[in-house]
Amino acid sequence: MEIFDITIVGAGPVGMFAAFYAGIRQAKTKLIDSLPQLGGQLTTLYPEKNIYDIPGFPIVKAADLVGNLEKQLRTFSHTYCLDEEVLDLKQHDDYLELITNKESHYTKAVVLAIGNGSFQPRRLQIEQADKFENHGVDYYINDLMKYAGKKVAIAGGGDSAIDWALMLEPIAGEVSLIHRRDQFRGHEHSVEKLKTSSVNIYTPYILTELNGEQELDRLTLQKTKSDETINLNIDYLIVNYGFSSSLEHLRSWGLESTRQAILVEPDMRTSIPGVYACGDIATYDGKVKLIATGMGEAPTAVNNALHYINPKNRTQPGHSTSLFPQK
Repeated sequence: MEIFDITIVGAGPVGMFAAFYAGIRQAKTKLIDSLPQLGGQLTTLYPEKNIYDIPGFPIVKAADLVGNLEKQLRTFSHTYCLDEEVLDLKQHDDYLELITNKESHYTKAVVLAIGNGSFQPRRLQIEQADKFENHGVDYYINDLMKYAGKKVAIAGGGDSAIDWALMLEPIAGEVSLIHRRDQFRGHEHSVEKLKTSSVNIYTPYILTELNGEQELDRLTLQKTKSDETINLNIDYLIVNYGFSSSLEHLRSWGLESTRQAILVEPDMRTSIPGVYACGDIATYDGKVKLIATGMGEAPTAVNNALHYINPKNRTQPGHSTSLFPQK
């Protein structure tokens, strides 16, 4: 049984920075996330959005911020467990056990950096949707070039659906966007860019059928409040109906919490010994929810977790220039 020093649950920007800082402190670190890629909501929902509240960056695209954090993380050989949701936590005498939908993980301390909870995509509720998942139906985009020269349809009407359509426009052979309403829910600037792009817009239409042998190759769309249907030949369908998140399982562990966050002390410890939290999931009087706030909380959580593991570990270890190996 391999026991890690610190296991960080949540691989969004705050969790990624917490893992990097744990590496600076030479902690044996594992990172777990329910999504199949690093970056959390920024990667999954808002990759093309500009962020303005990151210190030192007047403006930075969400995908670029995650890319820089990932590059920073590669400094250390951490263990990653992606596409794996933590369902339960058990306390043992000398370690904690995190039980996921795949296996158990053992650790001396836990840092929760799960934002608003574990995310899962809202899946298509039509016949054969399961059959074509990963055979033409995608809920995530891990590699844009997978769609190069292909006919791609995107289902959804929010910011992320519009973002993906605009990102794929110069890469795919043809891009179509399907939304059940006439009006999109995205930012006005993004909607205007969409309307002047080459993306085919199908509104108001809903998906009614998926067709194909082994791979998806055709969609049937029905106009809302009408019997009118059209067939659309495609290579890929990207479904972007949003994501659901839940904190219910955290409450069952015995963590003190509000309806939307976990209560923490100034050292970021929760009501369970050895469990710390940072980022949007953590709350205290006066908390301001910003990425910058979470980035500041991450080292506090890590340092105090290490002190919990071994009281000889300092909670004020000094500047990074004294911690990081100098070249």
